[in-house]
Amino acid sequence: MLEKIISQENVDAVKQIVGNGNRFVVLAHKNPDGDAVGSTLALCHYLRSVGKEAVVVLPNAFPVFLSWMPAADEVLFYENDKERCDAAIEVADALFCLDFNILSRTGDVCHSLESSSAKKVLIDHHPQPSEEFDVYISHPEACSTCELVFRVITALGGVEALTFEMAQCIYTGMMTDTGAFAYASTRKDVYLIIAELLGKGVDKDWIYRKVFYNFSVTRMRLWGYAMYDKLKVYNKYNAALITLSHSELMRFYASKGDTEGLVNQPLQIKGLRFSCFLREEQPGKINVSLRSVDDFPCNAVAAEFFNGGGHKNASGGEVYGTMEMAVERFRQALQKYKAELTE
Repeated sequence: MLEKIISQENVDAVKQIVGNGNRFVVLAHKNPDGDAVGSTLALCHYLRSVGKEAVVVLPNAFPVFLSWMPAADEVLFYENDKERCDAAIEVADALFCLDFNILSRTGDVCHSLESSSAKKVLIDHHPQPSEEFDVYISHPEACSTCELVFRVITALGGVEALTFEMAQCIYTGMMTDTGAFAYASTRKDVYLIIAELLGKGVDKDWIYRKVFYNFSVTRMRLWGYAMYDKLKVYNKYNAALITLSHSELMRFYASKGDTEGLVNQPLQIKGLRFSCFLREEQPGKINVSLRSVDDFPCNAVAAEFFNGGGHKNASGGEVYGTMEMAVERFRQALQKYKAELTE
């Protein structure tokens, strides 16, 4: 039996919101990953299954290797269809905010969300949520937001409310947010949930292939270049850095999602505890991805040096400026956290 982590008060609040409303918008953060896409689609499927109008609105496109997911072709993208997205938010009875803990993480969608008088329900596993929501289902101990969506759906309607399509989406988010269950997945509840998803007909091996064996030749060459030419190991800090400039990404015709997971690769090196990937998505803006193992808090590094945050072992941020500025901040972080990295 699953440990109950969502309070009955929050379950009742969501039940009342769903029961009293007819039109819902389900949202996730900018640059959505597998957990963001999986959780929003799964909840959208559930709302539709109980006779509600529901649409997923995302700030921008997700990686192509997630496009197979059920109803992924119905998602509205704010960067391409602002009018339809704003119209959906304006008439929504409630907004379900998934996989982010502060409205600003939705990018350009943020203003519309702040202007909306609709109830805002947070379902998320990132720490320290802001005070912008009406209902908080916030549990950093969960392996993913998809885990929490599973718990919400089954709390509202039992396991029988879970369809094959919902199960596919939920499994994908849980798998991608744990590196195929390589981290953040030691709790037994994770595997009890997986057992339920498999019972709904989910083919975990098929999903793994769709997500991890579905890349272009140019992506493979980009990764080879990154690992051979761009990886720098700081042995005395047990840390590594990969940088890719905008021109380098263009050289390899990189598309959205082509660098997903690259930051994890250096952690396969014996003794490494901290990995940083700096990606110049556009000139003057550096996206920062941080990963760590054991107790090293890369979210503290993200907050202090990169205007970001996240989980202890998986965080991110950004730098507005040159790649040299971003690299210098990384070096400063190594100096600041040398004791923790080498203990």
